[in-house]
Amino acid sequence: MRAWSALAILCFVYVLNFLDRQLLSILAKPIQDDLGLADGQLGLISGLYFAVFYCVLAIPVGWLADRTNRVRVLSFACALWSAATVACGFASSYPQLVAARMSVGIGEAGGVPPSYAIVADYFPPGTRGTALSIFNLGPPIGQALGVAFGASIAAAYDWRSAFVALGAVGIVTAVIVVVFVREPVRGGLDRPAGGGPMIALAKAEFWPTCRRFFADPVLLCLSLACGATQFVTYAVLNFTTLFLMREKGMTLNEIAIYYALLIGIAIGLGMYVSGRLIDRLAPRSKSAHGFLPAVALALAIPFFVGFVWAPTWPLALVFLAIPTFLNYFYLSPAVTLVQEEVRPQERVLAGALLLLVMNLIGLGLGPTYLGAASDYFRPTHPDNSLQLAFYTLVPFYVLAVAMHLWLARILKRKTRTGDVP
Repeated sequence: MRAWSALAILCFVYVLNFLDRQLLSILAKPIQDDLGLADGQLGLISGLYFAVFYCVLAIPVGWLADRTNRVRVLSFACALWSAATVACGFASSYPQLVAARMSVGIGEAGGVPPSYAIVADYFPPGTRGTALSIFNLGPPIGQALGVAFGASIAAAYDWRSAFVALGAVGIVTAVIVVVFVREPVRGGLDRPAGGGPMIALAKAEFWPTCRRFFADPVLLCLSLACGATQFVTYAVLNFTTLFLMREKGMTLNEIAIYYALLIGIAIGLGMYVSGRLIDRLAPRSKSAHGFLPAVALALAIPFFVGFVWAPTWPLALVFLAIPTFLNYFYLSPAVTLVQEEVRPQERVLAGALLLLVMNLIGLGLGPTYLGAASDYFRPTHPDNSLQLAFYTLVPFYVLAVAMHLWLARILKRKTRTGDVP
């Protein structure tokens, strides 16, 4: 019961992590109108500027958490990014908003990697895929609640009130984490082969762990495949609300109801179903960690094109539901694979290294690229520049499929040689 209680609290922290991260994109239209920002500026502030601090600082924070109390690191990080979210609500210029968003990124660097490792030490092998898929419900729930509450608060008051109110919730949650979540024993559920006694685990070394991670073809390919996938998913997430409002005619109140429901249900199902499937498929073939996301992303492409093309927002949402469900079949298999491929004392740092690669590529470059592409098309196509920019994401979908197929091939080859259990 303690494991499930801890998982519920960690999942809620992840909800706030993603809610605060995505609140800028959810409220892009009123922020853009108030501060006079271009699409490219929005792309930079939600993408590259945020990702640089978020990804780079996750590495030393991950190393620190592997050597200290992971729960306390998580609690402090939650308090920091929540306070920075409140600061976003008081920004009166673009530079001030940039500074506040960078501070959110600094705090969120200590959120996900420690949580991955804590979950892995609360649940034994064979159940981690399901446990981590439940934990990974944080992003869809956070996105849905952000859309619902953020848009509703902004519609009733203003966009600044949404940042202040939701940031305050995170500060209270940080206290709940440190009071109610206990630090689990590192590797306590990872019994040695043959069922022998546990041995004491040495503390993780920073550079040797980094070298082992990037020297492992499986982990390197997995990180690049996830990065290619997140290039698409973060670009879409950060501009869909603006696209639906500006080019499909939705209002903030309609966004708060219909888009919020779509995000919460579709991404949540994608996270959970993929986690259940990987727990079933991976024991038969490790290559499922690559094949499952590849098939899902390939199926998503025609529906994504339909979403971009749709002339009305109700039809656009119908098409969008399918790729929103399938786009997230990569995350639970990826996190599960990393946590089981590395040694228990290296799990936080390994998770941080995975986030470094996939978020620098996906979160850092995806929204930045899409915003710049929209600005490029704006002079000649002022009424549908975002639509044309969205179409250019299709080749990146194909690249993500190819990268996951490459991962499946590497896993299959290593299984045949006996290097992968």
